[in-house]
Amino acid sequence: MIRYEEQLPSEVLNILQSARNNSTKLTELIRQGGYVPPSMDLMIDAITTLAMGKNLLLKGPTGAGKTKFAETLSYLFQQPMYSINCSVDLDAESLMGFKTLAYQDEKQVIEFVPGPVTNAMTNGTFLYIDEINMAKPETLPLINGVLDYRRTVTNPFTNEMITAKEGFNVIAAINEGYIGTVPLNEALKNRFIIIDVPYIEGDQLKELIKTNTKLTDHRTIDLFVQLSADLIAAVNQGKLAEEAASIRALLDACDLSTVIPVKRAILRAIVDKLSEERERELVMNIAETLFP
Repeated sequence: MIRYEEQLPSEVLNILQSARNNSTKLTELIRQGGYVPPSMDLMIDAITTLAMGKNLLLKGPTGAGKTKFAETLSYLFQQPMYSINCSVDLDAESLMGFKTLAYQDEKQVIEFVPGPVTNAMTNGTFLYIDEINMAKPETLPLINGVLDYRRTVTNPFTNEMITAKEGFNVIAAINEGYIGTVPLNEALKNRFIIIDVPYIEGDQLKELIKTNTKLTDHRTIDLFVQLSADLIAAVNQGKLAEEAASIRALLDACDLSTVIPVKRAILRAIVDKLSEERERELVMNIAETLFP
């Protein structure tokens, strides 16, 4: 496990320790983390933002590790985290919960099943909203009050006013310009502190491969780090779509390569996800030069 605490300045470590949740409830919602930041400034700024009770928006390309970053923050704060995966189908029920029929003393009653926003607010935990700009613009204003100083929302299904318990905070992730996304409106964006999450490269990526995959051969690890650098360069030149340089996909390829040939691992984990033939050929050509 990466020892983040050893790399944090004492004043930030003090802030983190005082903000930690020591409750034994909902511990199954705390992941083990594992995000390796390209710069410790990213981790320091994220910890400071959350410790001060501010909302955090992680902005970066597909596969840069935004979700892993959020899970690592949950781990560092020892704070359970409910999650929402946004899509065009996201509605009020997906956020707040829904009514259903249940039986009580052999009588049929209407029962409210809380959703992730309701659960996070009433339990005082983190709430992670993934790809927040995939949601329909008319859905998200429902939680505007959740994201500002009021920390309140009226449940449209019960008319109950919910005020968040201490410890509640929101982490969201966004990938601007991705297919299916819409620009985040300024009123919503203004409710967040924004941190750009770039692709992990070089020594940080090498450390991530060592700690998060089964690959142990040092030479092969170095070649995968170079593969990632070449793919990122091709993305920046407009030759490849962002998903080709996904760190998540690269880690999958590293794992597969411990059992099947490396080039086939790259084919399955990276190439076969690309829709354009020219992009598929380019990635395989890059792989061929590194893994002849």
